Amino acid sequence: MNEIDHLTNALTTILVTIDPPGLAPIFLTLTNGLSRTDRRHVARQGALIAFGILATFALFGNGILGALGISIGAFRIAGGLLLFWIAFEMIFEKRNERKEKTGETATTRDHIQNIAVFPLALPLIAGPGAISATVLLSGTFAGTWQRVELLLVLAFSLLILYGALVVAERIDRFLGATGRAILTRLLGVLLAALAVQFVVDGIRSVFLVP
Repeated sequence: MNEIDHLTNALTTILVTIDPPGLAPIFLTLTNGLSRTDRRHVARQGALIAFGILATFALFGNGILGALGISIGAFRIAGGLLLFWIAFEMIFEKRNERKEKTGETATTRDHIQNIAVFPLALPLIAGPGAISATVLLSGTFAGTWQRVELLLVLAFSLLILYGALVVAERIDRFLGATGRAILTRLLGVLLAALAVQFVVDGIRSVFLVP
């Protein structure tokens, strides 16, 4: 796999797991009643906090695994299975239902100022799937410059997410219920294929298959 394909695979994996189009209508529900300026502030803060969380796992995820005695191969298998489950939920419209329930619960329990942290940054953006994908990718971006590339991929992905949240109303009107359902299922199939690849790579690593 050449460098361009490597970066494209990483970008696709991160974008599919954070799912900007699917998050847009949920963001509208979370920020219902806020002004456009306040919505932008919440979106910006949420994206920045999520980047901090994912960047931490990108830089130190392998070290944490090593300290726990977990091989990257084993984590690839486990993470791939987790991503496959998320893909399954996306294909059968379970993931958005769960996210919507999380958003509704958080709105009633926490004040508006905390929305950017919970539930937007964690767990809606930097959720288990995105964190797992980031740690998995960090295993394939081993060198110093490659880690910088991974951080740039994360930053670019969250910049796209921020843009999607800023224009969330337009995206929601443009896609409609049918468009969102089709897009979510297509992204789910793509994520399922990426998840299987992670599992295959993990099995090769664990059993030292050349």
